[in-house]
Amino acid sequence: MIEPLVVAAIAIGITLLYASYRDIRERRVPFRTWYPMLAIAVPMAAWTYISLIGHDFRLASGYIILVIVFSVLFYVLAAYLHLFGGADAWALIFITACIPLFPVEPYFGYPALAFFPLSVLVNAMLLNLATPFGIFIMNVLKGNRAPFPYMFIGFPVGGANIEDSFGFIIEEFSEDNGHLKRRFISIPDAIRRMVAGQRRMYTRDLKRFPEQYTRELALYRKAGMVWISYGVPFIIPITAGFITAIFMGDMLYMILTIVTGV
Repeated sequence: MIEPLVVAAIAIGITLLYASYRDIRERRVPFRTWYPMLAIAVPMAAWTYISLIGHDFRLASGYIILVIVFSVLFYVLAAYLHLFGGADAWALIFITACIPLFPVEPYFGYPALAFFPLSVLVNAMLLNLATPFGIFIMNVLKGNRAPFPYMFIGFPVGGANIEDSFGFIIEEFSEDNGHLKRRFISIPDAIRRMVAGQRRMYTRDLKRFPEQYTRELALYRKAGMVWISYGVPFIIPITAGFITAIFMGDMLYMILTIVTGV
């Protein structure tokens, strides 16, 4: 039962690395990227489910329910709450559906709930927390100043060539009688806009559709420097979380084990 999961894990791991490369370079991952992986992983997953049902129907039912719940959750978070990008959601859904169990026993052992996709998500979120601290240190070293928490989530770039940067603009600009006004978009306001399905201003759009953003580009150039949030795609932490979950296990479980000494 473990061998097909190893095959599926290799196929998914290679695809995640390639998808991360595409997302960094082009900020998009075409759905066809997943086709070769699915051709390998889906039969391996079917083999796993059939074997698990034959071995322990009750246990298999529990895992199947978890797979359905988590897959629906990831879809809702992406499609309706807009908290994930499309590629991020599909990556999590495919991991959940194709690798419900740990392919191999990780170095730190199995967590209490040995549901592999949950450990991938937990690891991805923990690893993603390191990024804001790195951004804060970079801002301090460069002498950039902004109110909390923007020092942790963004950095300034030149308004004259802002379209060449990657990230979401976290300032709003307006002009009144020739005077430029600017303010940071509050975190609650940003969340409300995302939930409402309103698109954030993405620097990539400025490069692709400059004719649609002539007013905004003029304001950014007049501002001189514009703060943007870091544009690291979440699929990168997902990939890191996937790899660490396979070899190390659940990082939260590992931390709790070390702290409690159990």
